[in-house]
Amino acid sequence: MRTIDINCDLGEGFGPYSLGESEEIFKYISSANIACGFHAGDPLVIQKTIEAALINNVSIGAHPGFSDLQGFGRREMKLSPDDLYSSILYQVSALKSMTEALGGHLSHVKIHGAMYNMAANNFEMARTIAKAVKQIDAHLIFYGLANSKMIEAAMELGLKTANEAFADRRYNKNGSLVTRSNSLAIIHDENECINQVSSMINKQKLTSIDGSTINMKADSICIHGDNKEALLFARKLNEELKANNIAIRPIKA
Repeated sequence: MRTIDINCDLGEGFGPYSLGESEEIFKYISSANIACGFHAGDPLVIQKTIEAALINNVSIGAHPGFSDLQGFGRREMKLSPDDLYSSILYQVSALKSMTEALGGHLSHVKIHGAMYNMAANNFEMARTIAKAVKQIDAHLIFYGLANSKMIEAAMELGLKTANEAFADRRYNKNGSLVTRSNSLAIIHDENECINQVSSMINKQKLTSIDGSTINMKADSICIHGDNKEALLFARKLNEELKANNIAIRPIKA
């Protein structure tokens, strides 16, 4: 039976604020990327999200980003290599320790937002991030945009990698994500979401925003937890994949 990992960015509320995410979504995914408190999340939100993942037997990952609560980590910031390294070390270590204290273990790291998009195209930045991850635990799986500098840098350092693709985002013809400032960046239609994922899994291809064909071999498919259709997409994808004898399972180190 073929398998695929379905991951979701979660724990991105803060205090009394939530982004519409629901614990129901844990029933339909295999991996959760949990915000570490810099772009979103607070200690209680992190704790509750870890506990929900453990109850549902969902693999737990750290989701670090820029220290930018107001911008939700989606604004570019220029950090020195030392600042970037220590930021990743701090965030991932905190998530790892909390997960272990609650009886689980951290399996992977996936960068968030602007940091993710910048590192996808900047090898030195990606290498700095990957070095921090390896320093914490060389067995952590490094999630990165498929075919990007993140994957290249992590592989050079000997980390296991997961090529990530997106169920709810549109792509440029070079394989990068369409910027969120473009009104067409986000997919809201469930059929388009399912068709894009099916094409990636069955054909290892997808269609870019301009109609070009992109080669895309994905180990993990992401659904953004702050997408208002996140729960619907997760449920529909779960149903569609299982109907086609594709099992949804986390990536193992």
